[in-house]
Amino acid sequence: MATGITIYGCGQDEAVLFRKMAPRCGVTPTITEEAVSEANAELALGNQCVSIGHKTRVTRSTLSALSRAGVRYVSTRSVGFDHIDVEHAESVGITVGNIAYSPDSVADYTVMLMLMVIRDMKSVLRRADLHDYRLQAVRGRELRDLTVGVIGTGRIGVAVLDRLRGFGCGVLAHDSRPRNSADYVPLDELLRLCDIVTLHTPLNAGTHHLLDRDRIGLMKQGAVVINTGRGPLIDTKALVEALESGSLGGAAVDVVEGEEGIFYTDCRAREIDSEPLTRLQRMPNVLVSPHTAYYTDHALSDTVENSLINCLNFENGGNA
Repeated sequence: MATGITIYGCGQDEAVLFRKMAPRCGVTPTITEEAVSEANAELALGNQCVSIGHKTRVTRSTLSALSRAGVRYVSTRSVGFDHIDVEHAESVGITVGNIAYSPDSVADYTVMLMLMVIRDMKSVLRRADLHDYRLQAVRGRELRDLTVGVIGTGRIGVAVLDRLRGFGCGVLAHDSRPRNSADYVPLDELLRLCDIVTLHTPLNAGTHHLLDRDRIGLMKQGAVVINTGRGPLIDTKALVEALESGSLGGAAVDVVEGEEGIFYTDCRAREIDSEPLTRLQRMPNVLVSPHTAYYTDHALSDTVENSLINCLNFENGGNA
């Protein structure tokens, strides 16, 4: 007998993969583009497991409605699950699980952003688009002459470390649980010594505003910040002020505090309700992308496949 799984917030690209892979796994998918909500929790009736996206916060009332519909397992199609109140889910009898996907997608993107910032590519490309092909006054820097600090050495952080070794740059790392042969140092020391700092730690109560005003103040004059993790790892207001004052030399952020409702939507015809984001985007030395580092064909395939596997493992009484 096929297992039923309700898949919420499913984009067209994901839907194609779910419809292709689900029958092979013995799964009957119920697919909707709508994000999970209290109003559509009834779509999960009869299914113990649901799969949700990471683009919309899941409220307590939604979790309670899912529980009343008989849901016992929520699988988020993301590594992070800060968009779900896990404690409340557990209190209403729901287990929350995340998925793993190719760390190479985010690691490649992270190194690309580093190179783009130190070569001032935002300004280069904008000038070229206007047919201004003169050399700029600001010369680029070479990665081998710099020291990069990697904060968080899980699967993605380690993949970034592996790539950086090929550039011949200095590399330092920080993690609450060192797990490989990297040169680990205390966080404040890393911030003082590194020309580039890249964030790959999970978002939780202990890492919220990990880079706050005081820690940003420790960083080298002209240092660069890269964030492909979660927006609230950085105090955005403090970051903006450090960039505008010139104490930081640049930044590249694929995630931003308050991105919900802005990223993944077409905002060309409306005003952006986020002053920090618009200030960041106006700066010539700042790159902003809309939470897209993970988005490759390989990673998307991993995401769909592992979502199905996690749900089946839960249904079969295993570890999802």
